[in-house]
Amino acid sequence: MCAGKDPNPTGDNTNGHAAIDLISALRDHAGQFPAREQKVADYVQKHLSAISDMTIAELAKACGVSTPTVVRFCRTLGCDGFREFKLRLAQNLAVSLQYISAPSTTEQVASETAIDRVLGALYATANVMRQQVDPAVIERAVEKIAKCRQLLTAGIGGGSTMVAGEAASRFFRLGIPSVALHDSYLLQMRAATLGPDDVLLCVSASGEADELVSAAEIAGGYGATTIAIAPKGSRLAMISKIPILVDLPEDPDIFKPTASRYAHLVIVDAIAMTVAQVRAATTSENLRRIRSSLTAFHGRTGPQPLGD
Repeated sequence: MCAGKDPNPTGDNTNGHAAIDLISALRDHAGQFPAREQKVADYVQKHLSAISDMTIAELAKACGVSTPTVVRFCRTLGCDGFREFKLRLAQNLAVSLQYISAPSTTEQVASETAIDRVLGALYATANVMRQQVDPAVIERAVEKIAKCRQLLTAGIGGGSTMVAGEAASRFFRLGIPSVALHDSYLLQMRAATLGPDDVLLCVSASGEADELVSAAEIAGGYGATTIAIAPKGSRLAMISKIPILVDLPEDPDIFKPTASRYAHLVIVDAIAMTVAQVRAATTSENLRRIRSSLTAFHGRTGPQPLGD
């Protein structure tokens, strides 16, 4: 992406690449385009959604400039021409419109109201999840995890990474050697060390993260049990031996936190609780040891969560 006015007289982007975010590039170049190109920029910014249906001649006429000026404008932003500019702008708009159209000012809600709104999204998402999850699939996951030699959990991105980390934290307390990974290379390496007595648990809201799909392919190829919390029809779900299918809608309010991670945590907790019951003797002793070690560390003996 160009930073500042393009010194190249042809209008070509100096780094040879089109801007990834054309909307930001337009804003960054504001007032720095040559006069005629600025006319095109001003028009495009005011009519973002209409550009995809316009020909280069129609855009030139609407802006009161020549078609070569439109081409130069496109090249200033690093595109080969108007066709590439339209394609990249359409792709950009596909994910940007909900944010562009978001209200510029939002009243700060009282803490109670904010909590109610977040809880509302949580309840709605959890209810959708409850209708989708097959109890028989959960039982299969419990059976494999309860007997596994080691458990590798994986997630890519904020929400999934957090859930994978919590899963590893839950299962190691039950006496199952568990580790969570979100580094792409380490995940592929660890997946290659798994075998028939091991389990790979992947968490993904999209089911399309290349890192997770690749890890599941590798682990499954060496005989490990691959479990995925992912949407139906996704690549990750289709390649995993035990797919826990959940396709959760996100709240249209862009300022609310992602609610799907709460539903994923419920699934992890349900599996962990059942595994704990299946491994009751081992689990009870492990939890006793953990609680004793913490009491010796901080001196508190009252009821408290394991690990604070």
